[in-house]
Amino acid sequence: MQDQISRAEAIGAAPGAIIHEDTAAKWFLVSSVAYFFIVGIIALLIAAKFVWPDLMGTISWLSYGRLRPLHVNGMLFGWLLAADMGLAFYVIPRLCGVKLWSEKLGMATAALWNIIVLGAVVCLLAGFNQGWEYGELPFFLDVLVVVAWILFGLNVFMTVAQRKYQAMYVTIWYTMGCILWTAFVYLTGNFATLFTTGTNQANLNWMYVHNAVGLIFTPIGLALAYYFIPRAANTPLHSHKLSMVGFWSLAFVYVWTGAHHMIHGPISQWLQTIAIAFSVMLLIPVWAVVYNLFATMKGQWHQLRESVPLKFLMSGVVFYLLTCFQGPMHSLRTVSAIVSKTDWIPGHAHMAVLGAFSFFAIAGTYFVVPKLWNKALHSQSLANWSYWMLMIGGIGFYVTLWLGGFWQGWQWNTWTIPFIDTVVALKPIWIVRFVSGVMMFTGIVMFAYNVMATALGTHEESAA
Repeated sequence: MQDQISRAEAIGAAPGAIIHEDTAAKWFLVSSVAYFFIVGIIALLIAAKFVWPDLMGTISWLSYGRLRPLHVNGMLFGWLLAADMGLAFYVIPRLCGVKLWSEKLGMATAALWNIIVLGAVVCLLAGFNQGWEYGELPFFLDVLVVVAWILFGLNVFMTVAQRKYQAMYVTIWYTMGCILWTAFVYLTGNFATLFTTGTNQANLNWMYVHNAVGLIFTPIGLALAYYFIPRAANTPLHSHKLSMVGFWSLAFVYVWTGAHHMIHGPISQWLQTIAIAFSVMLLIPVWAVVYNLFATMKGQWHQLRESVPLKFLMSGVVFYLLTCFQGPMHSLRTVSAIVSKTDWIPGHAHMAVLGAFSFFAIAGTYFVVPKLWNKALHSQSLANWSYWMLMIGGIGFYVTLWLGGFWQGWQWNTWTIPFIDTVVALKPIWIVRFVSGVMMFTGIVMFAYNVMATALGTHEESAA
């Protein structure tokens, strides 16, 4: 098998080695890390508003109603999906044994994606908002997202089509699945909703919200986990057959779960029951993935002491397991009656997007950046600290909101308690949320500085 290296590592390369340009990957990763930092500031400001509601309340473009959709879309599309796309441009060509089909197309995609993100910042802060959860972007930006996704998908599929290796590793399957499922999910949530009203529109919107996590960030996140865990640990995957069980069961089950966000709502009981049944069935692909990745690490756990990417990766696997156990459980009618619409939900959602999938993206970034620029990571100590700040802050955030949300739900179900009293009662929860948010943001700053100092600094020590 031929050696495969980045252009920065090409000096002294073995004859016949495949030299990857990786320019598109670099553009995506650098911009995504920058957005991670910027949107982290927005997140901290939102958390502060829960404790001090009048904070900047007279400035319209810094009001909660404008900052919250910017935070959501910025984290999902400015940071996480952009980082995932950059890492896919790194990973897929190496698994196929060929260069990226078109580096120029990849750079054009990265440029367009940055235009979309910056356009979203301006529009959402200015109050241009379609009013749908996760679907707030104005219509013209939705169109640009579709164009950018077609360009990204074309590049990946053409790279796979010209691969040298006939067998396709599970990472390729998940990445291709993500591209196809994202097209379906995004078109449904941002275009099909234009042609419906009322309950039908809400049902389509929540199908999009849930599957934005389940059929966009889950498959691309697992694609990265399946690649970087064996690579970082230098050990083979436990079972390729089991990885395919996880892939196909995810493909079959996840799309039908979105209606569990509307349990006890104005939709058919049979639709609620189907959503609950398929939500519980999610335990099948989840356990297939988690067991496979944990079994891969058998005899290799000692590496976590020194390897920051492995710390993030295996912690992400644990958070993925917890997230996907919570989801089926709170889809049950009796549990949903308590936790639905409470602070439990953002605690659950943050553990998925930050605790699981952002941890996978951070690990991948820490792994590939030294190779892309052929430099040693700026600071291993800072990387380690970024892990612990994100981990401790994250756990404080998730657990506090779970407990507070459950308490909130019990109060809502006690009709003698005035609603405003349930709001006042949660202030201690929101104070802990803010403190935890400060820790998480500190971790983001450490991560972003470390990556930027490595990529843009003058330190020339080889990553090898």
